[in-house]
Amino acid sequence: MSARPDTPHIDVTVDAPEVVVYTRPLCPYCFTLRTGLRRAGIVHREINIWEDPDAAAFVRTIANGNETVPTVVVGDVHMVNPSARRVRAVAAKASGLSSPKRRRWFRWSARTGETA
Repeated sequence: MSARPDTPHIDVTVDAPEVVVYTRPLCPYCFTLRTGLRRAGIVHREINIWEDPDAAAFVRTIANGNETVPTVVVGDVHMVNPSARRVRAVAAKASGLSSPKRRRWFRWSARTGETA
């Protein structure tokens, strides 16, 4: 569950392709993506490419010979260093669900007190 009750939650566990995230230890981009996926409620499986040579070889085939992480696979879609929002949208589309609506943030003007 999300720490914030207003965070959109998508249940992609029903008839959805598996979300696989290829990572490596101490990767700040992997940490950021992992946090975003957990907040969004996206169930995913992580594979450490330093512990699995076959996974590292697979990542190299997707990332033009590089071991760039995070690399995410959702069904037939491969993404290199995506945002959690993009993974959430691809997972929702792959499972046949509509993509969650983005909250609209309003900019408040201290000078006029109006929203833009």
